[in-house]
Amino acid sequence: MRLPLIGRRNGREGPDRADGGGTFAALGVRNYKFYFYGQIVSVSGTWMQSLAQMWLVLELTHNGVWLGLVTATQFLPMMLFGPYGGLIADRVDKRKMLLFTQSAAGTLALVLGLLTITHSVHLWMVFALAFGLGCVNTVDNPTRQAFVMEMVGAGMITNAVTLNSVVINGARIVGPAIAGVLIGTVGVGPCFIINAASYLAVILGLFLMRPHELLPVDKVVRAKGQLMDGLRYAWKTPALRTPLLLVTVVGTLAYNFTVTLSLLSSRTFHAGASGFGIMTSCMGAGAVVGGLITASRSRPTGKRLVAVSFALGITLLTCAVMPVYPAELAALVLMGVANIGFIATANTTLQLASAPEMRGRVMALYGVAFLGTTPIGGPLVGWISQVAGPRTGIGVGGVACVLAAAALPSLTGVRLPWRRSRGDEVVLSVPAPEETVGAI
Repeated sequence: MRLPLIGRRNGREGPDRADGGGTFAALGVRNYKFYFYGQIVSVSGTWMQSLAQMWLVLELTHNGVWLGLVTATQFLPMMLFGPYGGLIADRVDKRKMLLFTQSAAGTLALVLGLLTITHSVHLWMVFALAFGLGCVNTVDNPTRQAFVMEMVGAGMITNAVTLNSVVINGARIVGPAIAGVLIGTVGVGPCFIINAASYLAVILGLFLMRPHELLPVDKVVRAKGQLMDGLRYAWKTPALRTPLLLVTVVGTLAYNFTVTLSLLSSRTFHAGASGFGIMTSCMGAGAVVGGLITASRSRPTGKRLVAVSFALGITLLTCAVMPVYPAELAALVLMGVANIGFIATANTTLQLASAPEMRGRVMALYGVAFLGTTPIGGPLVGWISQVAGPRTGIGVGGVACVLAAAALPSLTGVRLPWRRSRGDEVVLSVPAPEETVGAI
């Protein structure tokens, strides 16, 4: 079934936006521009909290295994309930849902900040608040992923997703650097308070949007069997199944940077919290450079996904063997370039290959594969790093990336079912859900 990617505006259908305008093309869309600038502030605060939370756990426990367990707790809800979060995203007004989830996340950050500043925080509280944030993210993550398509359409989705990744990794430069300074001077508590305040920026951006300029798909009407329909649809669509398998392996064993880099800073290079912040910022700097390059590319391919997976693995292995701190920082910049290439390519591959009414559920599975596997990978890599050293923990991730790409040679044969025709209109050949899983 061939589905023209067009959006509905107050019941009227309008043509999808097509590629064009260069690296920052998506910023020409007013709604996306507000979202983009709000994210710059909010994600910087999120990175501050991520570093501060890891350092708080180290201060409370002095044990790398607890780092992995806290990280696992935060992503446990996504592993258990991620597909339900995607189904909710398919059923609701995504802008209104994001207003709720962003407000809830900000409230949780504020509570953790107040507990820390008043010296009332205990380890079990960190676990409880991490779990609460994970519950919020279970719905927020697939909603945000699918909402990008509604803001810019299929023609600019690659550009918009990559710019989002640039924001995330640009914030990785600013957030941890500020957090490192704050932790070394006034402690971890202010990092959580600042993060809570940063959510106001993205909430304001959502309020300033013009809803009639969005390109929403029809909401999925509640019915029995929709969750399993989404799972079967993703499994029976090769352009979805193979990238999801690759992301699952890489997400489980490679994307545990808060655990591995914090231990590498504290135990291997003895650089402390500020050193951890600098390491994270270097990785973010590389990702910004890689993202600006990737943003100008329009079509992800299976071969490109395999290539960036290999590149990510090689750069991780390089980071694992760097003998001195300055060399480690240089390697982290290269790893950041490969990191954003993998994220952006996997994300846009799945978005473009999904039927519109299934996109929330597919992106929820992406979240489960990429982040929801942390409850398994976080403690495992934390234990490996505790027993065999942080270098080994990073090396395991590098080997996983290389072997996963090598073990899925069929990925190079995956072709995204899209083509350009009729001028600027983008047409995407997407298998209809009923062709693979039966009617919803």
